Amino acid sequence: MSQHAPHRLYLHFQELPYSIRTLFTGTLLVLGCGYIFAMIYVFESHAGRDGNASLSVQDLIIAYSGSKTDTQLEAALKGPMASMLSVKEANTISGWIHAGVSKAEFESNVAAIIEQRCTACHDGTNPHLPNLNGYENVIKTAQLDKGADLFSLVRVSHIHLFGMTFIFFIMSLIFSHAFLRPVWLKCLVVATPFVSIMLDVFSWYLTKVFEPFAWVVMISGGLMGAAFAYMWIVSMYQLWFYKLPKEIADRLQSEARTIG
Repeated sequence: MSQHAPHRLYLHFQELPYSIRTLFTGTLLVLGCGYIFAMIYVFESHAGRDGNASLSVQDLIIAYSGSKTDTQLEAALKGPMASMLSVKEANTISGWIHAGVSKAEFESNVAAIIEQRCTACHDGTNPHLPNLNGYENVIKTAQLDKGADLFSLVRVSHIHLFGMTFIFFIMSLIFSHAFLRPVWLKCLVVATPFVSIMLDVFSWYLTKVFEPFAWVVMISGGLMGAAFAYMWIVSMYQLWFYKLPKEIADRLQSEARTIG
C-alpha cells in the first residue's frame, strides 16, 4: 500500500449516509455556537483586570496569582464586575477601602451601592460566589487579592477537563473522516487540543507560584481555539462542498465494479 492510499477502515464524509452527515453537521453547528459563547465568557471574566479593556497575560496573572496592589473587591470591580457599577460607584467603594474600611462610612456611602448592584447574586446563597451581604462579609473581600483559591481551581479543573475532553473527542471523531495529507498533520491537529487542555489546566496552578506560566495559559488557549476552528472548517467544507480526491474516487469506482 502506498503512503497516499487511505487506510482500509477510513471512510470519507461523502462515503457516509446522508443521515450521518446531517448528524455531523448539526453537531458542528451547535458546538461552534457553544465555543463562541465560551470564548465570550472567558473574555468577560478575565479581561480588564489590569485596567485595560483587552485580554492580556497580566489579566491572567491577576486572575490566578492575584494583584499586588488591589484587594479582592477592587480586582473584581476592575475585571468581571466592571460593567455592573458606574465609575463613580466603583470609585466610592475603592475610596472607602483605601480610607480604612470603617463601618460608619460603609453604612453611609457603600452599603446602598452594594445592596443595589451586588447582593442580587452575592447574597450568600451561592457558595461559589463571595457573600457581600452586610459589612462583616464585605470586609472579608477587602483583603489583598491572592487570585483564585485552590478549592476554586480544583472545582473548575475537573469540569474543564471532563467537558473539554468530551467536546474535542466529538470534534476529532467527526474530523477523522476528513481527507488530509500528510497523515501526520491530521494526527497533529487531533492531538493539539488534548495536549493544550492539560497544559492550560496545570498552568493555572503553576501561575500562582511562577507568574510567567500565564503565557502558557494564553498560548494553550489559543492553540485549542485554533484546532477547534481548523477542524470545524475542514469538516464542514468536506461534508458538503469537497471534491473527492483521486485516492477516494478510485476506491469507490473499484468497489462499484466489484459489486457490479
